[in-house]
Amino acid sequence: MQRTHCIRIITLVSCCLAIATGQYSTGPGGGYDSKALESVFQARNLEFGFPTEHERERVLREGLYIPDSVVPLDVDVYYTHGDKTPSIFVTIPRFSKGVPFSLAYVTNEVRPNGTELRAYPNYEWHQSHGADCNGLTSVFRTQIDECGRMWILDSGEIDFVQHCAPQVYAIDLASGNVVHHYRLPRGVFKMNVSRFVTITIELDDHNCDVGHIYMADSIGHGIVVYDMATQNSWRIENKFTFPLQEFGTFTVAGESFELWDGSVALTLTPHGLSEQSERMLYFHSLSSDIQMAVPLRVVNNASLWNVNNWKPNDVTIALDQFVVLGKRGSQCVGTAMSETGMLLCGLVQPSSIMAWNIRQPYTRKNLVLLIQDEHRLQFVSGLKIVRNHEGKEELWAMSNRLQKAFGPGLNYKEINFRIQKCGIHELFHGLPCH
Repeated sequence: MQRTHCIRIITLVSCCLAIATGQYSTGPGGGYDSKALESVFQARNLEFGFPTEHERERVLREGLYIPDSVVPLDVDVYYTHGDKTPSIFVTIPRFSKGVPFSLAYVTNEVRPNGTELRAYPNYEWHQSHGADCNGLTSVFRTQIDECGRMWILDSGEIDFVQHCAPQVYAIDLASGNVVHHYRLPRGVFKMNVSRFVTITIELDDHNCDVGHIYMADSIGHGIVVYDMATQNSWRIENKFTFPLQEFGTFTVAGESFELWDGSVALTLTPHGLSEQSERMLYFHSLSSDIQMAVPLRVVNNASLWNVNNWKPNDVTIALDQFVVLGKRGSQCVGTAMSETGMLLCGLVQPSSIMAWNIRQPYTRKNLVLLIQDEHRLQFVSGLKIVRNHEGKEELWAMSNRLQKAFGPGLNYKEINFRIQKCGIHELFHGLPCH
């Protein structure tokens, strides 16, 4: 499949906005009252669909489904060729054993708490809860590539018990067939410590070939690189993949909770953005405000990283190639890269969608708050840029009020989980998202 990119320079008109953590810029218009993402899905609590009522009763009885313990983390979207209505997928990690399935799609069935979710690829893939390692144990994030394949990162653990080795599945969305599968070897993950949360694919610019896959280990504080051609993987870990003490407390909408997470966000620079510039991997730790970059030629070089023989003291390898781009003064969760080289993230404070033009220095005046919404953007854990049926880029965001889930508890009389979207053109030019 031939893919083409229209590379354009986007200039964001900005003005200054004073906030508690420093000075950021606002997007076109400089205000937020009339600017909001378009709501696609919202729920007080998640509504799970089961094969039978008997199965629902069984998992409830055995504690494999605890309705108050489910929190969606990521959203992914796929437009079938020519179809205006996309397939919407949601991940629900098994932070505890009360999650009946960990990867789902949104149906058209409306239930009291919200639209019903059904297991993907099917219920059987999830029902063993880690007893069968050929299924899915706990999925944090996915990536659907432009060739119609869903890349699934399965952490293999439930509540820090490693039931299975972390693994990657690729499923062709049109046929439902598994087109690739890889289990991480013991040498690249830490038993009962690692938690793999984000997957990013290096896709060839001219066909559907995948070169490398990058996986963020947030609790193990590292990044794993998998070479599709050789089917080898290696671990990268240094001081930049770790969290920072001063950013271990997260405050959202006036409520605080503690997280001590390292590497979480992985994003690649677009193809063809500049003939003079090499492609980079952008990453950051969750409990940190530092934005990092490293050349792909460095992280993709297996000979540097002692393939399948990683040792904890190998923390100085190519350290001078890791570039601190700057600091943003707040934690950032989900990230996505536009075709024009705009890096977007879900900023924690203030609750907002922030953008940075990668051609500019990573400074506060160049960090643009596109949308700030303290009500509907409480902890944006999932962020994707996809092409719609017209080939135009759209931003999709999942927010989940994690501060309440990890704190006093969710109020199920209120909307807690939201999926929202906006066209990238509209978002960058201050136009309505509807």
